[in-house]
Amino acid sequence: MSQQFASDNYAGTCPEALKYFLEANASGHELAYGEDRWTTQVCDQLRELFQTDCEVFFVFNGTAANSLALASLCQSYHSVLCHELAHIETDECGGPEFFSNGSKLLVGKGANGKLTPQIIDALVTKRNDVHYPRPKVVSITQSTEVGTVYTVEELRAIAAMAKRHQLKIHMDGARFANAVASLNVHPSEITWRAGVDVLCFGGTKNGLPIGEAVIFFNKSLAEDFAYRVKQSGQLASKMRFISAPWLGLLEHETWLKNARHANQMAQLLHERIKDLSQIKVMFPPQANAVFAELPLPIIQGLRAKGWRFYQFIGEGGCRFMCAWDTAPETVEALAADIQCLCQHA
Repeated sequence: MSQQFASDNYAGTCPEALKYFLEANASGHELAYGEDRWTTQVCDQLRELFQTDCEVFFVFNGTAANSLALASLCQSYHSVLCHELAHIETDECGGPEFFSNGSKLLVGKGANGKLTPQIIDALVTKRNDVHYPRPKVVSITQSTEVGTVYTVEELRAIAAMAKRHQLKIHMDGARFANAVASLNVHPSEITWRAGVDVLCFGGTKNGLPIGEAVIFFNKSLAEDFAYRVKQSGQLASKMRFISAPWLGLLEHETWLKNARHANQMAQLLHERIKDLSQIKVMFPPQANAVFAELPLPIIQGLRAKGWRFYQFIGEGGCRFMCAWDTAPETVEALAADIQCLCQHA
């Protein structure tokens, strides 16, 4: 049994994605740098998925996706408004600031890992003098860093506030699939139809071996983005090995199936531990993560049994992250160990 709930990055490649990876490898020589037929096919399918014409680019990882996307929306004297727990603030080693040549991140504190129109308005109107970095972008994480999900209504309200202040909207969608699965809406409803200008659509956490898609719904913002990708070392010469596995995710809605399963495993864990008196669930588990406060002896007991999970993500507590391949019996085993340790605490 694979005893880990630290990250959905730990999971391997799903069979559907692997199939197309191997097909791309068996197809012989292909054009390089994204000129291959696999990449063209995936871009067209993503346009069909979102029901709109959009510009699509592929990079190796989420930090590059977010950093380069934000750099395309900002000048060095601009600022990006984000939640204090946002990945771009806490876990990207200054990448967004570096690739934008200094755009500042302005953070807001909101419940359940979410920004609100009121928080955005307060950050924008705090100052308007030339000594303060001019707000230019709102960055929202969907699903959030604490496993919650923005509703369609919440996103539209944020977009209305952003439009009022002439701000662009970037969505960090490392777990975008989990949000779509949770809300049970068409992906367009929580992206361009809700006012999102650019989405970083995560594939790595959803069953791909590597790679994220940067999707510009506002195509004018994608001008020269290909040059940013190249300059940052993110342009894969054998692009087909990043793009082709996406066909496996998109075919038969595997991306949604994978996300639904991960979400269901988080719900199963939540059901098993939510009524334990020593456990405090910190946030509503709306995607594929459960955050809970556990007494130190229980944490130590779980570690001694070989379980892996993070304690420094979000607002503390323990994060148990489920993936596309998390088995129900693994969840049950973890829950049983937590219950046993609680009984003997």
